[in-house]
Amino acid sequence: MIFKLLKAERMKLKRAPVWLAFFIMPIIPALLGTINYLGNIEILQSEWYSLWTQHTLFTCYFFLPIMLGVYCAYIMRIEYNNHNWNKILTMPVSRNLIFISKLITVSFMVLISEIWIGALFVISGTAVGMSAPPYGSIVVWCLFGTLGGMVMASIQLMLSLFIKSFALPIGIAFAGGLSGLLFLAKGFGHIWPYSLMAYGMNSNSPQRMIESGYTGFVVVCVVFIAFFTIISSVILSKRDV
Repeated sequence: MIFKLLKAERMKLKRAPVWLAFFIMPIIPALLGTINYLGNIEILQSEWYSLWTQHTLFTCYFFLPIMLGVYCAYIMRIEYNNHNWNKILTMPVSRNLIFISKLITVSFMVLISEIWIGALFVISGTAVGMSAPPYGSIVVWCLFGTLGGMVMASIQLMLSLFIKSFALPIGIAFAGGLSGLLFLAKGFGHIWPYSLMAYGMNSNSPQRMIESGYTGFVVVCVVFIAFFTIISSVILSKRDV
């Protein structure tokens, strides 16, 4: 049944305008980050690692949270149109699977976004004359950034369950991204859900964080995803949407 739900979600998004955000928005932080790197190249001596910090400074705290907010708000907004919730909730399928199918769909979109961000990073570094990119590190950053993004997606989907407005959840996602910057600066980025995407992407200190390992990070992400999935499933089962 989960595969049928996923197929239905894919069909709903086939011609969705959110794909414009996917293509266009990551280009902006890539340009800003590269310009910022070139403007401070005398103090940014670690080439690829320094460039990554500049790219993710704009991506993780501003543009990716907004993109996630758009993804989640749109995928829920579809169900509010034409009373689709009434049709979905009368289907012979458990309501937790309905939420999980939406979370998997958004998570796949986040993964595609991370791949595009990684590609733009390589293009930018190559364009400014850097040597061979650290492909292994880039893959790790993008994969764990996706896992952290899944946490944010689970929160945003939960919020969009009872916030019918399209703009308000996006505003909350933007505010969450800014709060993630604050919590990372205070040393609590590994436990604050809106910081985990930036933490997974090694936005502040890529070399050191890779050396320290990701076991704790994965555990925290899984716990948060499970927690918000359970809450959302309860919301769907206990109240009319």
